[in-house]
Amino acid sequence: MQEIIVEKPYRMVPPWRSRWFQWTAQKLHLADWYLNRYEGVDRYQLIGIDHLRESLRRGHSVLLAPNHCRYSDPFVMGWVARAAKVPLYGMASWHLFQGGTLRRWALQALGGFSVYREGIDRASLDLAIEILATGERPLLVFPEGAVFRTNDQLQSLLDGVSFMARAAAKKRQKANHQAGVVIHPVALKYLFHGDLQQSMRPVLDRIEQRLTWEPQSHWSSRLRIQRITQALLGLKEIEHLGQVQEGSFLERQQRLIDGLLHPLETRWLGRTQEGSIIPRIKSIRMKIVPELLQGVGQHDRKILWKQLSHLYLAQQIASYPVDYLSPPTTQMRVLETLERLEEDLTDRATLHRSLEVVIQVGEAIEVSTERGAKGEEDPILATLRERLQGMLSELAGLSPPYEDELSEQI
Repeated sequence: MQEIIVEKPYRMVPPWRSRWFQWTAQKLHLADWYLNRYEGVDRYQLIGIDHLRESLRRGHSVLLAPNHCRYSDPFVMGWVARAAKVPLYGMASWHLFQGGTLRRWALQALGGFSVYREGIDRASLDLAIEILATGERPLLVFPEGAVFRTNDQLQSLLDGVSFMARAAAKKRQKANHQAGVVIHPVALKYLFHGDLQQSMRPVLDRIEQRLTWEPQSHWSSRLRIQRITQALLGLKEIEHLGQVQEGSFLERQQRLIDGLLHPLETRWLGRTQEGSIIPRIKSIRMKIVPELLQGVGQHDRKILWKQLSHLYLAQQIASYPVDYLSPPTTQMRVLETLERLEEDLTDRATLHRSLEVVIQVGEAIEVSTERGAKGEEDPILATLRERLQGMLSELAGLSPPYEDELSEQI
């Protein structure tokens, strides 16, 4: 389990207001070096940057809302800032600021500030609203709230984006600003330019050996990945439900997720929940983490951490779309799924070179101060989701189709 929970009281980490470091980093192309060295991203295409430039020219306050499919996404957005000739602020999970003094300093210097995912972070929300209300510089927020290695499929969006944008729009309206608040959806699409089979084969061999299998090289890579996924699902079903379950993959997946979450929801919320995985998990973590920070005994602490591990596992299970590898599929979908499998097993994924990212900045979505009818979906989130998914669906065609290697079962 990755260390996304910090076992100490939260204290907001503010951004540096100075623009000097961001300009210096852009001139030295530090993000380019980092992306190439640590993420394998060595080229990019930028589409639609004039949409952002026009919003800035008109004096609008801008919120940039990209999809979040890889850990490189925040650094990739540096290319957008460079093209628009404007520095950014960005919200980042608090745990990212706990990785050492240098990392914390770099995040702050690049305009990052912390947000607490395990509670209501009023200070962070207020700062985000202030940034948007003043229009000091664009604000970068990833509305999915977590990294999902499903580049072609957008996950559920959290409502914090619309709340911040609408609150800022009201402040600008009250201050009689001529320009308003706009949201630019940004679609990030990654493409692989290496030898896919050669890159994946040693990773597949290691994972299968970890499962005590002989390397299944007589199967195509896609089929090997599907078999590993089925095997891991079965192992977790035995661990948490007592036996391998019957039904389709989707039915088994949902049954295991509910088997992990329903007892915790009953314990901490007094009721079970349905719907999107991230809001369900967040509502439980907001109860568990404060209890953990109260200094409970060692026995209770172990119980709480075990419950947190169940939440983490539920999110991992939910991040495997049931039809993501169904033919016809693409090279990137196969590679993404392998990366996710390896990361779930080891907390790390092998770096596969080289990657290109296509960055498409969408047209501005004007933020209304009206919330919409009660009980209906937030119109800002609905429009943002529709625009983002539409762009991602169009860009999906850029990834070459995946063709199974010709092989027979031995």
